[in-house]
Amino acid sequence: MDELPDITPFQRRLDELGAQMADPAFYQNQRKAAEVTREQQKLQSLVADYERHRKLAGEIAEARELQRDPNGDPELKELAGAELTALAEQCEQLRKAVLLAMIPPEPTDSRDTVMEIRAGTGGDEASLFAAELFRLYTKYAESRGWAIQPMSSSTSERGGFKEVIFLITGTDVYRQLKYESGVHRVQRVPVTEANGRIHTSTVTVAVLPEAEEVDIKIDPQDLEITVQRASGPGGQGVNTTDSAVRIIHKPTGMIVFCADGRSQQKNKASAFAVLRSRLLKLREDEERAKYAAERRNQIGSGDRSERIRTYNFPQNRLTDHRIGLTLYNLPQVMEGAIDPVIQALQKADYEEKLARLTGQPVLTRSQRAEDED
Repeated sequence: MDELPDITPFQRRLDELGAQMADPAFYQNQRKAAEVTREQQKLQSLVADYERHRKLAGEIAEARELQRDPNGDPELKELAGAELTALAEQCEQLRKAVLLAMIPPEPTDSRDTVMEIRAGTGGDEASLFAAELFRLYTKYAESRGWAIQPMSSSTSERGGFKEVIFLITGTDVYRQLKYESGVHRVQRVPVTEANGRIHTSTVTVAVLPEAEEVDIKIDPQDLEITVQRASGPGGQGVNTTDSAVRIIHKPTGMIVFCADGRSQQKNKASAFAVLRSRLLKLREDEERAKYAAERRNQIGSGDRSERIRTYNFPQNRLTDHRIGLTLYNLPQVMEGAIDPVIQALQKADYEEKLARLTGQPVLTRSQRAEDED
């Protein structure tokens, strides 16, 4: 039977939390107290399951030893054999529960999310597909009861988006959407194509966990903030005020421009929210880069330069290149039915983390593709 990883670090952490909770001042910070209490409860459950697994493994070993005893009572052997199947099933269920609990949670999984969609190569066709992706994610958000708040957008002449930035708020938004970061490729006949030729265009998607001020400290001296005349609907109102805000973060060269709000104050707040989220994502990416070589053939870092998915309209086919997943239901996908893709990505990520935790080999991208076939 496969051995579980050492429980000692988790028991040590549980003891540390117990010492914190014993401090008379522990409940003065209620938010922190709630976080510590939740972590303690999870660790208590983990340790209890680990102990139950250990006891069951011992009972299974005894039953097997009894079966192998040449001088053993036949009735006892038969009874041990009858119990073995049930004990093994219980033990395996506990093993899976323990391993799942040992996988460290992503601290940003519960965050609201800033999404940025930009037209890439392909001109008008890319901007039109950017608009369709925005509609896809809007419909998906609505299906999960999430709310969408527009932050910034730039439209193309044909009604698509050169760029659109928006905030999605709800439960576990980043956990569900974080694998959408990357280059999305579309293959289809554009409406402007008279000869029926298939064109290939790309759109980049960035998924950023919403950052709070406590996450990212920004030195005002690192910023260059300017206000500009914004263009808005109707030729009045926002058109006549300097309400658009442009922020340059000089250390990184990041530029954020927000003009969708009717007030300079609102646009400035939106711009800072986007900047903080980008900086938080940058910091996370730098941490992941420490072992990026090990992950090169796996799920992918979510980097915007990585082509992650192809939408082939003539073949009614969606392919996620990271896990070799192919679906033939593109119309439903474009209406927001992306749960099968997200669940497959989450499963692959879970299996990778589980393999690392147990010291097992991690499947490469090509091996995953073979498994899917």
